Amino acid sequence: MRLILAVLLTISQALPAWAACGGTDLITAMAADDRAELEARASATPYPNGLLWRAEKGQTQITMFGTYHFPHEQTDAHLQALIPQIEAADVVYLEVSNDDQAKLQTEIANDPSIMFITQGDTLIDLLGEEDWQTYKAAMEERAIPGFMAAKFKPIWAAIMLGIGPCETRAGAMEAEGIDMKVGNHAAEIENPSKSLEDYRALLTMLDSFPQEEQLDMIRLFFAWSGDADDMAYTLRQRYLAQETGIIWEYSRHVSLEFGGPDAEADFDLMEQQMLTDRNIGWVERLKERATGQKVFMAVGAAHLPGQTGVLNLLAQEGFTITRLEFDP
Repeated sequence: MRLILAVLLTISQALPAWAACGGTDLITAMAADDRAELEARASATPYPNGLLWRAEKGQTQITMFGTYHFPHEQTDAHLQALIPQIEAADVVYLEVSNDDQAKLQTEIANDPSIMFITQGDTLIDLLGEEDWQTYKAAMEERAIPGFMAAKFKPIWAAIMLGIGPCETRAGAMEAEGIDMKVGNHAAEIENPSKSLEDYRALLTMLDSFPQEEQLDMIRLFFAWSGDADDMAYTLRQRYLAQETGIIWEYSRHVSLEFGGPDAEADFDLMEQQMLTDRNIGWVERLKERATGQKVFMAVGAAHLPGQTGVLNLLAQEGFTITRLEFDP
């Protein structure tokens, strides 16, 4: 979700600060039997590996790149490798275009209630004292003071907790990820990016989660016994290894193991609303607006694999799917 933006650059030729955010690969550290089961589930997923793909049907050619929304040590190398694809496209799509992101930021500035609780109980009251103190400490690790942390809507608080403390302190929320960089380059060549969805519909969808389920998303972080920086490191490294299927399966594994009795239903609802419904909508938009064109689209990597991933949905529409070499 690229509503939180962009890149903190370090001086000279040093690596970006987030490159120093190391950790343990939690998937490698799993018990052998559990890891084998996880890998088997990922392997059974349609299109489980790869970041760059092409779907072709007649004169329509759609080149897709799966993004990691925050900056990482290969962000600029990824952009350079993608520039030929961007420049060859008739149209460039992002989940939310750069222009629409700017509009959204203006709307949030003018209406803080989009992201923050502006009346009624804050998270101090909604979470209860023990959970509030745990949450407050976790947000302070991410350089977000308690008075601000208290006012986040629960869904936005959960999104913030999903970013590793080290990445947050290193500037990941203030930096340009690959999505923004793709949009910037498209604008530079006078082919501005377009949105695959209306950002207002995305905001409505986020608000549609029942409040108690949003609070449960926060509490999942407390129930999980692992280290948030290790989680961020694991997801980042698996992404760079182009193992998109196992990232989603590991997220499911953690959610079901630590999420309580309603975890499976909650995860399925989140998957339906955050991935499946949006994927279906994007494919419908492409069918309506991209027929006969050369398209480049950059969307979160989790949207590509799976039975209801964009790749499989296009295959069901008669597109030929080909993984493209991507070794920046």
